Amino acid sequence: MRLFIAIDLSAQEKKKLHKAAKPLRDSDMPVRWVEPEALHLTLKFLGEVRAERVEGVTEAMTEVAAKAVPCDIKIRGFGAFPTIRRPRVIWAGTEATPELRSLKHDLEWELASLGYDRELRAFQPHITLGRAETGSEAGNFRDLEELMSGIKYTGKLQVRRVDLMSSRLTPEGAVYETIASAPVGATEEKRKKAG
Repeated sequence: MRLFIAIDLSAQEKKKLHKAAKPLRDSDMPVRWVEPEALHLTLKFLGEVRAERVEGVTEAMTEVAAKAVPCDIKIRGFGAFPTIRRPRVIWAGTEATPELRSLKHDLEWELASLGYDRELRAFQPHITLGRAETGSEAGNFRDLEELMSGIKYTGKLQVRRVDLMSSRLTPEGAVYETIASAPVGATEEKRKKAG
């Protein structure tokens, strides 16, 4: 199975973000756009994971999530990787709050103990809106920066749960399914109830 760990957006926020990004989708740029129900923030891409290893990954994710701090993160601004002139990924940006950075860092270390490579690039949290089609050229995106600057949108990502997701690639794009979920801050809740 092709797996990743993510934070899901609320249904309301998915609709709001999808609506805000309509000017991008209405352009004639060669992009495969993500359907609103599939919008999420990826914390860790694991790649192909054998079935017998899924339980260990789920336990590691659950342990890290339990110790993390629930928080709300602003979603604002749009951009592209690697550059806005020749994008491969078009995204909506999110704040890199200390709580989110800590969650990401702890996941990396916990999963490294299971043999997964730690991400060495700087963490740039984002929500993927679309991927440029293979063979697209820089000229196809000449209006992208102007379109992005015209979008007025601020949203909120509530970090209350972390999901282990599978990604199945189809000709129409990726199909996601939640394999397991873990509440964020469960350890803190238990302490409060005990105290």
